Amino acid sequence: MSLKAKKVLVTGAGGFIGSHLTERLIDLGTHVRAFVRYNSRNDWGLLESLTKDKLSEVEIVLGDLRDGEAVRQAADTVDIIFHLGSLIAIPYSYVHPRETIETNVMGTLNVMAAANKAGVERVVHTSTSEVYGTAQYVPIDERHPLQGQSPYSASKIAADKIAESFHRSFGLPVSTIRPFNTFGPRQSARAVIPTIITQALAPGTTMVLGSLRPTRDYTYVDDTVQGFIKVAESDHSVGETINIGSNFEISIGDIAKKVIDTIGVSKQISLDVKRVRPENSEVERLWCDNTKAKRLLEWEPRVSFEEGLSRTIQWISAHRHSYKTDLYNV
Repeated sequence: MSLKAKKVLVTGAGGFIGSHLTERLIDLGTHVRAFVRYNSRNDWGLLESLTKDKLSEVEIVLGDLRDGEAVRQAADTVDIIFHLGSLIAIPYSYVHPRETIETNVMGTLNVMAAANKAGVERVVHTSTSEVYGTAQYVPIDERHPLQGQSPYSASKIAADKIAESFHRSFGLPVSTIRPFNTFGPRQSARAVIPTIITQALAPGTTMVLGSLRPTRDYTYVDDTVQGFIKVAESDHSVGETINIGSNFEISIGDIAKKVIDTIGVSKQISLDVKRVRPENSEVERLWCDNTKAKRLLEWEPRVSFEEGLSRTIQWISAHRHSYKTDLYNV
């Protein structure tokens, strides 16, 4: 299916991946409606990073995913829905599990119900590698057991199953994309790579982090966005859950060393216990098996971790004023 000239709704368009996806969809010639959580400041999140010319092509709709009527109105007359909207911060889910569950679970229910009523051609539902929990085997394929090791991951497992149920019960053409960790320009210090980079660039000799031991599988944001596009375009993705990742793992400690070496600074790493997850909640290891994405979508990452890290450091260096390096961003 070609996306050109399609009318597309992106929930979570003001977020990190959502803003990059919106920009890419504009380049592909789609008509984008961006669903952004309401605030009285008319702040559209990271969509504000787009050029004025591109932003002028986006139809902004303000609302809340928990409001079924708002979601239904946003989905009216669209052809494709990319559902990225959710509360994604794991530490925040410890503090506010109810809000996390209401937004991620009820929000997904509202999106699926609205999509079913509107008769859309495709829904691309966004999952997360966090649903796997600590790897029971590696690399992790789509058959790996699901483990709710945080309120966030539990909410996403529920959301994934709601999406699956609408496909099985009502024939809704749903495809579930399951990205592993994504990084790149615009990402907030909620994520570990911007946290490391901003502290490496800041004055002083100490960097404050949480556990250095866990490993993750990182994909540069342009490659993740291409995964979303491929999933939407492919008829083979309907009814499927597809991992999007780079098929390698690297520890948080090794990332910190790479960033320090790349920037050329001297930093000591200090442990901050506030940044350490509860023992049974920490996901110790994530390593993606992307065989299914290669087979069904002909997708694989094009940007190496080192190249992506270099691009991210350059972007954050130019925008360091927008980061609060002295605060722990949950």
